Amino acid sequence: MSAGPGSPLVSGSAPPAGGFVRRVGLFQATAINMSQMCGIGPFVTIPLMVAAFGGPQAVIGFVAGAVLALCDGLVWAELGAAMPGSGGSYVYLRQAFQYRTGRLMPFLFVWTAMLFIPLIMSTGVVGFVQYLGYLAPGLGQTSGDLIGLGVVALVVLLLWRGIEHIARITAVMWTVMIASVLLVIVAAASDFSPHLAFTYPAHAFDLTSDHFWLGFAAGLTIGIYDYLGYNTTAYMGAEIKEPGRALPRSILFSILGIMAIYLLLQIGTLGVVDWHRMTNPDDIASTSVASAVLEKTWGKGAADTVTVLILITAFASVFTGLLGGSRVPYDAARDRVFFRPYEKLHPKHRFPMLGLATMGVITAIGFLIGRHTDLATLIQLLTTVMVIVQALAQIVALTVLRRRQPALKRPYRMWLYPLPSIVAFAGWCVIYGYADRNSPGRHPIEWSLAWLALGCVAFLVWARLEKVWPFGAKEISEEYLTPQEPAVV
Repeated sequence: MSAGPGSPLVSGSAPPAGGFVRRVGLFQATAINMSQMCGIGPFVTIPLMVAAFGGPQAVIGFVAGAVLALCDGLVWAELGAAMPGSGGSYVYLRQAFQYRTGRLMPFLFVWTAMLFIPLIMSTGVVGFVQYLGYLAPGLGQTSGDLIGLGVVALVVLLLWRGIEHIARITAVMWTVMIASVLLVIVAAASDFSPHLAFTYPAHAFDLTSDHFWLGFAAGLTIGIYDYLGYNTTAYMGAEIKEPGRALPRSILFSILGIMAIYLLLQIGTLGVVDWHRMTNPDDIASTSVASAVLEKTWGKGAADTVTVLILITAFASVFTGLLGGSRVPYDAARDRVFFRPYEKLHPKHRFPMLGLATMGVITAIGFLIGRHTDLATLIQLLTTVMVIVQALAQIVALTVLRRRQPALKRPYRMWLYPLPSIVAFAGWCVIYGYADRNSPGRHPIEWSLAWLALGCVAFLVWARLEKVWPFGAKEISEEYLTPQEPAVV
């Protein structure tokens, strides 16, 4: 089917039959999200959060991150329930922006996602090796590097199988994750000191201070990093059973569950370990704060045991992150918006082989870079890269689709629309706007804009070769609408 330049091609067929199988239920979907959200994140970022705020008022960062995650999660919930395809944001951006810019936005999303998703996973591997150092204090740089690379290889090997086996593995890892965080929370409660947890330095809540708002912006960035993963099942929409019901619930249940866990974990830790220790790079509390809590409360043996559980939790977060992320380029390649080899599924187990392999390699490279980079700065860089093309663009996409495709079946509609969208948009803007000030000398905004510009150049080269907009007709594909329910063009 073809048409002359400027004449969009419009189709309204049902989504094409893909190779994925819907075998992941609500419990497994929630477990996948929670495993990816928790992982090693809070165990390595609690000291970073304390350093950002300069005291135990750092709990504000986790609360702010939870609010942003909830508001942004409602965006994912509506879009995911309405368009449960593999690829998550790719699907939503393709549907919303195709009317004006053709395939530019979904191309840019895949371009950035192939970088930021595995790099975020690499921070989990960095945390894994960091906590392993508690069990093996003499672990050298080279040994740590080799162990981290081995972890990445093992994750890819375990994911090289059918989704029904992965769902069972994930449920086991979720159980271990819950056990590890609950043990730390219970240990902290057994020796909790309100004086440590709730004694704040002078001017801790001075809202007129520039220092407070710099700390808030840094804390919000760290906080949302800890919650990232609430959207993992949206990338697996084509593999979720009853997606209109299960997908929104998995997002909301996982955010609320992790929010409760994080607040108990943060406050409990601050009530056992003096916050000054967390800002001292020579103190074990700055690198393995959960182990320090267990060592002080229940002794070294208990600390070693829980540290092992934390390592399994870190492994689970990388596992589930690459599970969802590897699905991103699949739909794009199938729709000719990314390199075509990425559309190939494993002939027996039906998973995207090249997407998984590529992200595994980038995760390994990111791990090696992260071992020699400040973790807080790495988080800042990764978050900044994804803000424009995913976070902000997706919020706009929800509004565009409500106007362009009012007849789109929406099993879930955002509560209090558009208020959560506005709050989420403002939160992401704060993170982006303060990025340079919280990472002096690193220039995360400049790097993100440079990567985006390079993506636009790559798109123009690709579009020229494929003869699509702006070098050909816009191809409008409204596959989630029935032919009797046209969009507003």
